[in-house]
Amino acid sequence: TVDIAGNVYVADMRNNRIRKISANGVVSTLAGNGTAGYADDTAAKASFNSPYSIVVDPNGNLYVGDLGNRRIRKVTPAGIVTTFAGTGAVGGQNGASLLNAQFDSPLGLALDAAGNLYVADGSNNKIRRVTAGVVYTLAGDSQAGFTDGTGSAARFNYPSGVATDASGNVYVADLLNNGVRKITPAGVVTTLAGNVSAGYKDGSAAYARFYHPSGVVTDAAGNVYVVDNGNSTIRKITP
Repeated sequence: TVDIAGNVYVADMRNNRIRKISANGVVSTLAGNGTAGYADDTAAKASFNSPYSIVVDPNGNLYVGDLGNRRIRKVTPAGIVTTFAGTGAVGGQNGASLLNAQFDSPLGLALDAAGNLYVADGSNNKIRRVTAGVVYTLAGDSQAGFTDGTGSAARFNYPSGVATDASGNVYVADLLNNGVRKITPAGVVTTLAGNVSAGYKDGSAAYARFYHPSGVVTDAAGNVYVVDNGNSTIRKITP
């Protein structure tokens, strides 16, 4: 992820660290001691366990999908690490207490313009949303599947990446469904492109094929870019 000053932050998964690359290319460790574990602390005293994803807010705070710890961690610009959400236990519990919520494989993260945080909770097959200190499920059910619908009536299969647009829509890299899904702010899920069938085809949305898409990002013009992992390509979906 990139902040407003042009610094790049990296979830260095196997080094269990959060790295910073300044605008002129200087690499440093912002937080993490390199040993897999769980400890909230300052900078190099803190520990992560396979940090998978990272997003930055307008104030320079980082939110990290700490995959092995099943938690969302927060890192201030000074490198102070705290637990933002999650107990660390496997589960899908929602709630008004962030530290009582549960995740299972928190993978992709995204923030919208209002500061809401979205989590692709892979093994729970859900897209979770954190709003005003409350964790709830925006869409999906614990059962894997491929179904368009509203809220818990929709089904995903190991969603791995999320992104938002200026209108508050959420885009999902639905990895094992080999497709890209779209969720409106009201929780209505549709298939933007792709199909359950793995493959490699460019073309119109329903005709196109992907193979284990793992990440998505949007631009200001409404294009969606997809990390098509199994095909080793970057794909583009126009509005």
